[in-house]
Amino acid sequence: MKIAVIHNQPIPESEPNWESSADVMAQVEAIGAALAELGHHHVLIPFTRDLASFTSRIKDAKVTAAFNLCESVDDDPLLIGHPAAVLELLGLPFTGSSSHALTVSTDKLLVKQVMATAEIHTPGYFIYEGGAIDCPPDLAYPLLMKPRWQDASIGIDQESMIRSPKELRQNLAAWHARFGSLVVEEYLEGREFNISLLGEPVPRVMPLAEIDFSGFPAELYRIVGYRAKWDQSSIEYRTTQRIFPDNLPETLAGSMRQVAGECFRVFGLRDYARIDLRLDGSGRVNVLEINANPCLSPDAGFAAAVAQGGLTYTEMIAELVKTLSLRANNGQV
Repeated sequence: MKIAVIHNQPIPESEPNWESSADVMAQVEAIGAALAELGHHHVLIPFTRDLASFTSRIKDAKVTAAFNLCESVDDDPLLIGHPAAVLELLGLPFTGSSSHALTVSTDKLLVKQVMATAEIHTPGYFIYEGGAIDCPPDLAYPLLMKPRWQDASIGIDQESMIRSPKELRQNLAAWHARFGSLVVEEYLEGREFNISLLGEPVPRVMPLAEIDFSGFPAELYRIVGYRAKWDQSSIEYRTTQRIFPDNLPETLAGSMRQVAGECFRVFGLRDYARIDLRLDGSGRVNVLEINANPCLSPDAGFAAAVAQGGLTYTEMIAELVKTLSLRANNGQV
């Protein structure tokens, strides 16, 4: 097939959080190399608000399918579903979740509400959109402030932690001024895992990954914040390790696999996803984040889990290309 690799334009290095934005080009390069190895011609097409230019390039290139790597539009996370929506309107088969699933799973408030309806456990929370603070009295401190619409751990770090009602009153308005609507949730002390899923309609569950905080400084809360993900000079980055434990009790591993599969189904995810989980004080599995279309960089967690499951990076891309081909042959997007 002739495949368009569609991506958002990274922001300049002078802008805040540029590291997470720039990562999309690592994905573009790696997927382009894999497609070439598989014998598929590909063309790179950035997606911006200039829809006339985008649709013109799509038509001129005569592509038959697309890899959708867009994580935003002009660095606006509220528009994460729009590139997929345009591809749907064009009738062009593409990888990853639908525009609807991307929009819902990026909205941390909607995620909480859907999980409550589906009886999927998640940390207690409240929503803050400015003004008076309406924190439920039964929420246990410490709390973690999360921007409602951001991904890649933007707006999440040690400074996001709230230890008391006094700190809540002191910090919440300032965080809202920076990031807009916030989901403020209970911090869980237990072990953190993530589960990668690959395939459609019934995904393969990859080996369970655990975040190993054993080297983390004792004075820091054990969270995978922005520095832990992107700032290679930080202590958080150097002491946050990914491991694949082989000694988990099967009851626990089975419970996490079941929860991840249920999230994939309930949120209407497609092709590939990663579900972030954490155990609470009683050992119960809680969902922290739903990651539709997680990062496909070769050094990212999804590729690592797939490799642990026995697939090379190129074999993973071949699986996605196979799904694209089936969609094209069946007249689906």
